[in-house]
Amino acid sequence: MPIATVNPTNGETLKTFDELGPEETERRLAAAEAAFRRHRTTDFAERARLLNRAADLLEADQDDIARTMTTEMGKPLAAARAEAAKCVKAMRWYAEHAEELLADERPPASEVRDSGAAHARVHYRPMGVILAVMPWNFPLWQVVRFAAPALMAGNVGLLKHASNVPQTALYLEDLFHRAGYPEGCFQTLLIGSGAVEAVLRDPRVAAATLTGSEPAGRAVASVAGDEIKKTVLELGGSDPFVVMPSADLERAARTAVTARVQNNGQSCIAAKRFIVHTDIYDAFTERFTALMSALTVGDPMSDTTDVGPLATEKGRADLEELVDDALGQGATALCGGRRPERPAEGWFYEPTVLAGITPAMRIHREEAFGPVATLYRARDTDEALRIANDSPFGLSSNVWTRDEEEQRRFVRDMEAGGVFFNGMTASHPAFPFGGVKRSGYGRELSGHGIREFCNVTTVWHGAEPEGA
Repeated sequence: MPIATVNPTNGETLKTFDELGPEETERRLAAAEAAFRRHRTTDFAERARLLNRAADLLEADQDDIARTMTTEMGKPLAAARAEAAKCVKAMRWYAEHAEELLADERPPASEVRDSGAAHARVHYRPMGVILAVMPWNFPLWQVVRFAAPALMAGNVGLLKHASNVPQTALYLEDLFHRAGYPEGCFQTLLIGSGAVEAVLRDPRVAAATLTGSEPAGRAVASVAGDEIKKTVLELGGSDPFVVMPSADLERAARTAVTARVQNNGQSCIAAKRFIVHTDIYDAFTERFTALMSALTVGDPMSDTTDVGPLATEKGRADLEELVDDALGQGATALCGGRRPERPAEGWFYEPTVLAGITPAMRIHREEAFGPVATLYRARDTDEALRIANDSPFGLSSNVWTRDEEEQRRFVRDMEAGGVFFNGMTASHPAFPFGGVKRSGYGRELSGHGIREFCNVTTVWHGAEPEGA
């Protein structure tokens, strides 16, 4: 895939970029290693000063970088502005909390004595150069949620971004440079996917984090495993959205629409499978389908647009294959199910609700990365959980119930990295984010995220012999 900005609204190639050659890649690796030797010795106050400065600059750039993101991958402009604001919030959160999150831990005194120590502690040290392989769907947020904790921990970053968002990738490098970070602390590598293995195998790279597809995760994890390097993987998701009889149906239906079409439906944590108790299935379906049908598809630069184009032509083709397979095997499109008649140009797809899904259909097992919702009917809590867990993925989940016993069941039995009750799954810097099963492993954000790329070090001081 060429490294280029291609406007998904009309398919026009706006700008192309040359891939870095071996000599420039080597120069950047050497700069990263040198930067880590310096950055690891800075104190938290200096790291916080730099990250807060980057947050201030991003806040000032919010409108410009939002337009860049919308141009490169098609998200509605309002969503792009919100993404930039979320990044500012996360930067400031880590600047404020990193020191306490990485404070030395003191074991109980009885355990220290039992070990024969005078005193002992657990200390967190940075690992080194971290390679981040990032996707296009949240081109700013995905990177910042890695970079902010990594830099505050004393690590340095190398970013291999998706090839269709090169201008956003270069903006991030420039942002940290303008904030005052020394050369090499955060660099963008304009390289293709074929060049990732060599970078990851380089002994100067300590670890890697990847957000993306399952095949990409397998490839990076395989190389990292061969090199005995740590990875954090956040892969696909096919999150359930369960609605039980005690739910506020109107609020659940409206939230369901947002949860499905956020980012034009191209979000790993977007709700995709809507599992509704049979007693309220018809009422919920009527509300949900009407709201999905009313969405405005169009130019993502317009403030009146709800759903913009898919980011790539191939992405739309893949989505169409899933929908056509389901329809061909007996599913019913309650709305959508095709490309819109207008606009004719660009990679648009109508908001779609499919009913009558069976396990034989590909969409039952595969992630639908676009504004397509699938509906399921459940007789009771047991069946709702069975359907919800009948997926290779386990990123997050949404459950609408006010029944406390049902809530306990879903917390205990839902196979996911998160259970969100009576609201929509969302990431926040204070809470860990990640999944189970084929959605990956490790966690981003919160204290768990900042410690993923730290050397957890036991510091033990022996007691002096009595009478010494």
